[in-house]
Amino acid sequence: MSQSGKASFKKGKPSYFMSVVGVTLVLFFLGIIGWLVINANKMGNYFKESVEVRAYLLPNLNPKDSTALMNYINTRPYMKAVRYVSKEEAQKIYLQDGNEDWTKVLNENPLPDAIYFKIKNQYVQVDSLNAIKKDIEAQTYVTDVKYPEELVGSLNKNIRILSLGFLGLAILIAIVVIFLIDNTIRLAMFSNRFLIKTMQMVGATRWFIAKPLNIRAIINGAISGVIASVFLYVVILVFEGNISWLKAIHDTGLLLLLFLMLIVLGIGITLFSTNRSVVKYLKMKLDDLY
Repeated sequence: MSQSGKASFKKGKPSYFMSVVGVTLVLFFLGIIGWLVINANKMGNYFKESVEVRAYLLPNLNPKDSTALMNYINTRPYMKAVRYVSKEEAQKIYLQDGNEDWTKVLNENPLPDAIYFKIKNQYVQVDSLNAIKKDIEAQTYVTDVKYPEELVGSLNKNIRILSLGFLGLAILIAIVVIFLIDNTIRLAMFSNRFLIKTMQMVGATRWFIAKPLNIRAIINGAISGVIASVFLYVVILVFEGNISWLKAIHDTGLLLLLFLMLIVLGIGITLFSTNRSVVKYLKMKLDDLY
């Protein structure tokens, strides 16, 4: 009887290996989706905070007055970053943007001195930007304030659509992943059905039978989660090495949380499916196992 049990156990080992591989691949795919969901939100905030507002100043303004204005802007709650741009620097920016050089036509630089500033992502809304524009234009030394209105409108709309799309996809994939892992574990446990039934027939309790299988499920689930996390981290490093803005929005804390969730999910679903299979085979008659 014991030899039969050992033989059954040996036959079950390959299925454990395949279940680890299967669960790892599924968790890895889920991790990719989770990373995209995280980046959708971070990417939106990154591009929002790249929007630049420009406050154009009166000509021949005293440096003390421009400094005072910069200090005022810098104290506002919406402020992210601020810099003073002279007319000479503004000319360089103008030419770098691909515009034609006017020096062949004009003798003087028509661009004014300005203060360029970026604001926090929660203020990058049309209503908030209009209020900021009125606030800055009310200052004595400012002639005009401009920001890319069309860009802000389309940016917010596209970010909202992208975030909702990724969230819906993540929920759908999570449901599919649960079923895939459950089926993978059930197939792995199928090869152990005779071992489970044999142990029951010689008087082993349900807890005694399930305990080693549950421990193995926890180990396999943890291994799958760790391997999936390592593969995911390598993929993330490759993408961040080739796409600069992905590196700029890198969030180690959220990534560690994602890796932890993959490990916990791998353990949880594997343990649940294993225990469910054990109970199923214990309730079945011997003839039904064939």
